[in-house]
Amino acid sequence: MSNLTPHKLGRPVLTGSGTPGAFDERAVDVPFVFEHRGAYYMTFVGFDGRGYQTALARSDDLLHWEKLGVILHRGQGNGWDETNAAGCWLLCENNLDAPRSLTRWEGKYWLAYHSYPGEGYETGPARFGLAWTQDETLLTWHRLPEPFLTPEDGADWERGGLYKECLIRHDGLFYLFYNAKDLHAMEQTGLATSPDLHTWTRYDGNPVLRTTPGAWDSRFRSDPCVVWHEGRWVMFHFGYDGRHAQEGIAFSDDLRHWAQHPDPILTVGPEGSLDSLHAHKPAVIKRDGILYHFYCACRPHHEGDLTDNNGEFRCITVATSAPV
Repeated sequence: MSNLTPHKLGRPVLTGSGTPGAFDERAVDVPFVFEHRGAYYMTFVGFDGRGYQTALARSDDLLHWEKLGVILHRGQGNGWDETNAAGCWLLCENNLDAPRSLTRWEGKYWLAYHSYPGEGYETGPARFGLAWTQDETLLTWHRLPEPFLTPEDGADWERGGLYKECLIRHDGLFYLFYNAKDLHAMEQTGLATSPDLHTWTRYDGNPVLRTTPGAWDSRFRSDPCVVWHEGRWVMFHFGYDGRHAQEGIAFSDDLRHWAQHPDPILTVGPEGSLDSLHAHKPAVIKRDGILYHFYCACRPHHEGDLTDNNGEFRCITVATSAPV
């Protein structure tokens, strides 16, 4: 299992621009990859020192990407989400072995995002929102006016703020997997369900993924990415021990009870490599029988890097199950 995607590309597929004032001046982060109208697309967030905005990129081969533009801008929204809008997941086909195409509900495509209230890097407790579009270019989105899940309404383990959303629909019910932190900055992963995207009920067995004392995931179990594969549900996610973030995997038959594989499936690289600090925040897709595992790679900033995020170079890259 630790060799699920052993072939790291070793270079970024997407980087921040380094352009002063640009939405991605300092970094790109949090990929989500899917298929649409005969091409591959990626939503990602850009960080400019003030906060997150969400953008879209396009590819024909999953290795070379063209940025198309920002789709969730700062200054838009409804007050609570005007400063930050980090889009993390679009409603799409659940089966990893089928085309990961977008699916409509009530004639619309749906995007889940979170917003921090203050300027800076993840400043203040974030809330969850939804946006929709009928635009086939996926460049124009309409946000619902109110957050649909807030930390104030949650249990102690999520009172510090809500993070990455994973939204799927199965048997007529919406499942939202998300990570959240407590007031001591420990992150774990929980579940909420809804029949209609409006009324949400948190699972009483939360968190469904818990940290492991003394292990590689002792501080965080975060960024769920849930897919259906060969008769069971699979959750890619990452663990963090206070030094390095690395990718893990868990399995379920019912979307509520999860069995965690004990070891990371994607580890940080050696000193000097693209992911020597962190290899985390998964997005997975298959092409021609090969699994592409996109993730955010981080290492210390080097002289000549295109971007510098407080001494760190942060980009998006990919590892695969076979050479590409």
